Amino acid sequence: MKKSFFAVSAFAGLLAVTFSFTSSDVVENQHVAPSKVSGEVPKAQTYKIRYGLISENGTKILSGNHDVGSFIAENMATGEVYDTYYGGGFQSLPQYYEGLPAGTYTFSAMQGQGGWTGYGSVVATVSDAQVDADGYVTVYIPITWTE
Repeated sequence: MKKSFFAVSAFAGLLAVTFSFTSSDVVENQHVAPSKVSGEVPKAQTYKIRYGLISENGTKILSGNHDVGSFIAENMATGEVYDTYYGGGFQSLPQYYEGLPAGTYTFSAMQGQGGWTGYGSVVATVSDAQVDADGYVTVYIPITWTE
């Protein structure tokens, strides 16, 4: 009795599995792109940003320690803000941010711990056209005043 019950149960299970899939299910699955099957979404292009300063007399600065609390990039379309905040105070240049999506941004800097320097802002578009030979989009924030 046990043997025949097992055989009938196994056969019923096999029939259920076999008829639960139609030929169209199998064919459709063969033609689905791998990214759709795995649920992966292609990532948007992002860029590496290198921050520097422009002195009051127009000199580009990419070295030294400066009274910068954080460099900020605000996406003009979405309002998202990306910053390099490292605890405030003085930061050495250049500073870097990796993973900024393409778009148009208002770039600025916050005063540091000492409050000895004020900064302006720059509007720039981040795209492949702005990537330099080092692989960065370099953004220079203007110094507007110093004490």
